[in-house]
Parts: sequence; C-alpha cells; structure tokens
Amino acid sequence: MSADGELVLLDFPMSPFCMRVGVALAEKGLKYESRPENNLLGGKSELLLASNPIYKKVPVLLHNGKPLCESTIIVGYIDETWPSPPLMGSSPLERAEARFWADFVDKKLFDAGAAIWRAKADELEVVKRDFLDVVRQLEGALGEKDFFGGKVFGFVDIITIGVTSWFPAYEKYGGFQLEDHCPKFAAWMKRCKGRESVAKVIPDAPQICEFVGMLRKMMGIE
Repeated sequence: MSADGELVLLDFPMSPFCMRVGVALAEKGLKYESRPENNLLGGKSELLLASNPIYKKVPVLLHNGKPLCESTIIVGYIDETWPSPPLMGSSPLERAEARFWADFVDKKLFDAGAAIWRAKADELEVVKRDFLDVVRQLEGALGEKDFFGGKVFGFVDIITIGVTSWFPAYEKYGGFQLEDHCPKFAAWMKRCKGRESVAKVIPDAPQICEFVGMLRKMMGIE
C-alpha cells in the first residue's frame, strides 16, 4: 500500500488510545480527517462496525480505505509507513525494548488507573497502591532520561502519554498527587505535554475529570 493517500481516524476525543494515534500522526506531520464516534453511548457507525468487526471499537485508522485496528499496532504501522522522523531506535534491541514497555503499559497502566475511579471507599488504598507500583516501574525504566528512548520523544512515550491523560481523574478520586510519589515520571509528563503534537491532542484536566465523573454516575458509583 502506498504511503500517500487518504487518512481517516475513527476517533473518540476522550479515549487515551485514540490520543496515541493522534499524537503519532502529528509527530509525523501527517494530515488526516478525524471522524468522531459516539463511543460512550453505543452509537457506533456502520463504518466502524465494518472496519473493526472483531472488537467494534475505536481507534481505527483508514489508510486509503484499508482499516488498521488497535492503537499500539496503528502507531507501529504509522512509524513503518512514514519512517521519518523515526519513533523507535535503529537497533533490534532498542526496538524490542520499546515493544516490551509498550506492552507493559497496555497490560498494566490503564487498568490500574481505572481501578481508582471505579473503587469503593474501602478498596481505594489498595488500588491506589497498586497503581503507584505500576508507575514506579515505568519511572525505573525511564531512569534519568528525558524520554523513554533517550533524548528523543518516541514510541513508548506516545503509547504512555495517551494513558496519562486520565491521571488528573485518578488523582482527584484517589486523593493524591502523582508528583509526591513519582516526581521523575511527573516531570516526564510535563515534558511530553510541552510538545505541540501532545498539547493539541490531549484534553485538559477539567474535561477529563468531568468525563470520568459522568462515567462514575452512569456506573452508579456516585
């Protein structure tokens, strides 16, 4: 498939996973059409259902009409199809390490955070501790580097920063400040949010908190 042509993102602005794709496209300087889906209330378009019949969810990237599904896979596709500037390191080892930490984020970070805003009062301290343990593991992987890949914003940063968009809600409902527990990770978040590609895609904290508050009411948590 040619790297040229039409790009359409089936999108939901509050989805951390859609945000990943938006940031990756922005990092590559690619123009695309965002088609919002009513993901929350189940009003999924026929295009979404036809494009992702297995999972029936966003994001889906249509490249010349051909659908790509699952955000981490889409970001990898974008990097391979438009290789400049690269999002991964040049060596097989660097790329393998990036995939490892991206997989860790996919399996651990979002679910650990979601457990906070879904928690009842007597569960909160346990799930908050579990969440902070996951963030500390990521903080250890970051070390003293500016970004996960070193000096350059890249693949793992994109995969992770989308999920951190919901952190203000975790702090609100968990009653903590991430910076008090994981200052290096909090500093990394600020560096990422200073990038134009991130700033124009990720909603501000009040929007996220309002959205998560709505989810809590829908689920009968408050």
